[in-house]
Amino acid sequence: MLQTSLKEKLLSLTTYPQELGLDIRQAEDRFKWFLASILFAKRISAKIAMATFKKFENAELTSPEAILAAGWDRLVEVLDAGGYVRYDFSTASALLEAMDKLLNAYGSLEELYARATDSSDLENKLQQLKGVGPVAVNIFLRELRSVWPKASPRPSSLSLAVAQKLGIAASDLQLPGVESALVRVHLDFCKRQKCVECPVKEGCFQPVSTQ
Repeated sequence: MLQTSLKEKLLSLTTYPQELGLDIRQAEDRFKWFLASILFAKRISAKIAMATFKKFENAELTSPEAILAAGWDRLVEVLDAGGYVRYDFSTASALLEAMDKLLNAYGSLEELYARATDSSDLENKLQQLKGVGPVAVNIFLRELRSVWPKASPRPSSLSLAVAQKLGIAASDLQLPGVESALVRVHLDFCKRQKCVECPVKEGCFQPVSTQ
């Protein structure tokens, strides 16, 4: 069982939705987080993904309708402005196709969720949208465990690796907020070899040597 002190430290970490100023209890912000998750899923830095999402937000391109109305050229322009230049063309095309299918097949992201019979069906429905693969689905749904009862993705390899370092059972990653926090620990501390600054360093069995 996850120790209370360790759980408290993990859950005190800022989540990506929080850092983006989103309240995922609200439907509008859940779609925004979905858009951000698509951006995060590419092999690109979290910093660039967040900057690009902010460009979409500033341009008021945070609904399926607005994205479709913007068109390919405008989407590429916004992606480039955020530094998303490596995947600008393909992402613009995928977003247009995904939003078109989302609206035509379901009407909204919330309706897609409502029609899903269980967590597996929810993931399948999301992955049927162009450009939304397993990584994007995991990023999106792991933040929604406490909001959407059917949001229960398998833990990512990154979170499992950090859980092993901290002696956390894989089953505990199903607890709301835990997997998200472990991913942030990896990205912000393990990957950057900032063990000294890590808020859960006392419980780590495999600290990275900086010698």
